[in-house]
Amino acid sequence: MDIRTLAFDTGGTVLDWHTGVVKAFERVGARRGITAHWHVLANDWRRRTMKGIVGQMRPDFQMDDVHRRVLDEALAHFALDGFTADDRIELVHAWHALDTWPDFPPAMAALRAALPVVSLTMLPTALVIDVSRRNGIVWDAVISCEMIGVYKPHAEAYLTAARWLNLAPAQILMVACHNFDLNAAHKVGMRTAFVRRPDEWGPEGPPDPQPNMAYDFIVDGFDELRRSVLARFAGA
Repeated sequence: MDIRTLAFDTGGTVLDWHTGVVKAFERVGARRGITAHWHVLANDWRRRTMKGIVGQMRPDFQMDDVHRRVLDEALAHFALDGFTADDRIELVHAWHALDTWPDFPPAMAALRAALPVVSLTMLPTALVIDVSRRNGIVWDAVISCEMIGVYKPHAEAYLTAARWLNLAPAQILMVACHNFDLNAAHKVGMRTAFVRRPDEWGPEGPPDPQPNMAYDFIVDGFDELRRSVLARFAGA
């Protein structure tokens, strides 16, 4: 296996979006005297966002724009009309202040010492910069679908990233906790690693917690990914 670069999905694979968004709702809700099932609302907001961004082809918007638009829809769905325009902007900005899963930074540092590590994400470029600086993450490159103009899982997104990295798809290990992302990467020839993130959607649990095909690596966490990849790299 000739792996030259690791490409990480970043939204749910690297970032604990559910915890960060729930905390933001709790904070802003307390300010307005509003209570709700914040876990349910956070997941509804996420589902609406993913529906609005996944598979887009050369849209004139990016994920922050979708976050802002569908936040209004989610709040209206739950009859939560007490949030001001400034509150809603603050809630959208919460996505720029997320924390990573605790096991990611040390594993990434060890992997990056051996191989280039890039973010291949549907998140906006500015959001990835903000969360990376917040969490002390140093990527060798950030490739956002916003830059490409084509959003995963379209093959063009993965193939463009490979071309920009001057690599064959088979030389890239795509790392994600989402089957749709890995299946599409596999289809264009990339190597694949499924990392389980059972807490991604909070108490509800993720919609696809288990791998649905035989990926190159299937691991429970980033430390296991680090050990597995470096062992394979050392034995190459």
